[in-house]
Amino acid sequence: MKHIDYNENPFIVIWEVTRACALSCVHCRAEAQFHRYENELDTEEGKALIREIHAMDNPILVFTGGDPLMREDLFELTAYASSLGMRVSMTPSATPRVTHDAVKRAKAAGLSRWAFSIDGPDAVTHDYFRGTRGSFDRTIRGISYFREEGMSFQINTTVTEYNVDRLPEMAKLVESLGVSVWTLFFLVPTGRGSLLQPITPERHEEVLKWAFSLQETAPFIISTTEAQFYRRVARQENQRRRAAGLPPIGHPHDDLAKAPRGTNDGNGFVFISHTGDVQPSGFLPITCGNVRTTPLADIYRHHPTFKALRDPDTHHGKCGYCEYRYLCGGSRARAYAVTGDYKEAEPYCIYQPERPLVSQ
Repeated sequence: MKHIDYNENPFIVIWEVTRACALSCVHCRAEAQFHRYENELDTEEGKALIREIHAMDNPILVFTGGDPLMREDLFELTAYASSLGMRVSMTPSATPRVTHDAVKRAKAAGLSRWAFSIDGPDAVTHDYFRGTRGSFDRTIRGISYFREEGMSFQINTTVTEYNVDRLPEMAKLVESLGVSVWTLFFLVPTGRGSLLQPITPERHEEVLKWAFSLQETAPFIISTTEAQFYRRVARQENQRRRAAGLPPIGHPHDDLAKAPRGTNDGNGFVFISHTGDVQPSGFLPITCGNVRTTPLADIYRHHPTFKALRDPDTHHGKCGYCEYRYLCGGSRARAYAVTGDYKEAEPYCIYQPERPLVSQ
């Protein structure tokens, strides 16, 4: 994979094309509503933004929401980005808009990957989480369309105290569905997600070790969001395996799922809201500018918040001296949500690095 200087360009750009959504998910970062907002970027503004993103060394572009399918011009925007040679993914909601025709239109527009959300191994668990009866069945039906069309798709699962004990069942379901990637989202208490119960720091460690061991036999890639210390866990577990004479566990190559090196909020990762506000991530809602007035590249490269996020030596507490700070760096979004300071130590990581000696 090509080298990317995260000081200059991101690996992935998330554009929240709308906040409208027909679901009422209990964890929703965007606190989505049923209607579209008047001040959303329009089609021509969207195409101009796509050109700006493409100029930043052609990163992955993800359309998110809300529900991207609430935009009538979604496939026009997808086709436009695809025509520039961009890799485009989207994360629509499981509503009646997910039809076989919509999947065919996505394929014709050049969509690289579609991400479905499943937060439980059965309808009762998932539908409660999504706040809408029938969501699980619609998701499974939508997946069948993708399998019929031979298109790649992934499943996203938000891990909370509510569903953490069901993850082994989820893994079996994910395998049976034939996904390319299973992404575990670890709760950041923002938006409606602030009302949910996150798993404990100790349970984070257990789940990440379990996920890494599962990667040895799983026919799909396992990735994480807002669990940057998964990289530390993976390195430590492979060190133990080598010491025991076992081969390390690797990851199948998939440049839509795995960056050449780990990203973090504002560090290889950037988020644009439905109104054009630029933030380090959707879970770190600090607005650093707006694409309607300032080029995206200028904001990403030069805004003090982005520059600070890319300097782990200045993180506070143990994250600032941890030997894994460049590999991991801790979730800056979770630090902000829990402490109010995005530079604070990752609050859910139990690893205790040795404090470096200070010369007298």
